[in-house]
Amino acid sequence: MKRIGTLLIPMALVAGTAVQAQTVKIGVLAPITGFAASDGASVKNSIKLAVDAVNASGGVLGRKVEAVIYDDAADPKQATALARKLIEQDQVKAFVAGSYSMPSRAVAPLFNDEKIPLVAAYAVHPDVTSGGKFSYCFRNGFLGTVEGKAGGYTCVKILKGKRIAVLTSDNDFGKEMAAGFKSFMEGPGGQGAQVVSYQTYPMSEKDYKPYLSRIKGENPDMIFSGGYYFQSGPMVKQAREMGITAQFVGEEGADSPEFVAIAGKAAAEGFVITTNLNRDDSRPIVKAFLKNYAAEFKISPDMVGASSYDAFMIIVDAIKRANSLDGAAIQKAIANIKDYNGLTGMIRSFHNGEVVKDVQVQVVKNGEFHYKGVVTDPALIHP
Repeated sequence: MKRIGTLLIPMALVAGTAVQAQTVKIGVLAPITGFAASDGASVKNSIKLAVDAVNASGGVLGRKVEAVIYDDAADPKQATALARKLIEQDQVKAFVAGSYSMPSRAVAPLFNDEKIPLVAAYAVHPDVTSGGKFSYCFRNGFLGTVEGKAGGYTCVKILKGKRIAVLTSDNDFGKEMAAGFKSFMEGPGGQGAQVVSYQTYPMSEKDYKPYLSRIKGENPDMIFSGGYYFQSGPMVKQAREMGITAQFVGEEGADSPEFVAIAGKAAAEGFVITTNLNRDDSRPIVKAFLKNYAAEFKISPDMVGASSYDAFMIIVDAIKRANSLDGAAIQKAIANIKDYNGLTGMIRSFHNGEVVKDVQVQVVKNGEFHYKGVVTDPALIHP
């Protein structure tokens, strides 16, 4: 018994009250410092908006949600140690992998073994889900090869490219994009177009002129650039300074206002990307997010933030539908999602942990990304 004022209350009831007062903890890793700090800020900001929205609407299962966010600096070793902390000390009920492919690949087996559902926001490498072998791991962002195929479709079918040069980063991200792109181009969809060269550059590259000089000599009408905003930005800027006028096509790694800032507004104009955030989407959920993010953080949101918001909300939705904080129940609810109205599009389902949804095509107009097209072909978007 415990005395509260003049009342004697059974300890079991006191403990029960304390349990009800606890928050539902969802873990998040993001690259808040280091080379990808801009992406980390997008994750952190968007997760804040998600937490605020959930708690303003009553939380989940009678409790408030809490995001336990740690900085992994996009480093697999740091991510592994922090994942263990989230599992063992924080005892999170689910996890948003809000970082790059290498750290997300490193932690996926840990959460899977502990039967704690993981939703990867934007990491592209197949090892995050291991082709469905990690049954507790899901990906809300696109598998790299899916987006690479969509990039090929965009170059050939939407933009009518004929002579295409490929220049991608030599890391997980760039390799997966290039593999998907090559798969499309070597199939029936690539007929009528020619890839004049494939080149890769190291992750730390700053000077793209040697690669661009070779490309200039091949006289392409299109360049597929697989890289992050801090790579594609200077690449496009240097290309324009060299007099290269070919159409650049990138992907979600360049989906950031930082790309325009680095490339410069003039060089960035007309740059096309495949991604999952359509800034011109008329759905209320998208309009509200774009407005609220810009108002609170004084910068336009990007794919990374929107994908992280969706990953968090997918977990919350699953907890509500499962009516449980049990890992197996949450996993089952995520696996059975059908036609989920996500910020980054209508999620038709998950197949072996991989999202099935349309790929958005955006173009830079007057310094901002806008709608250019959409890839809906089931043969391309189905992982």
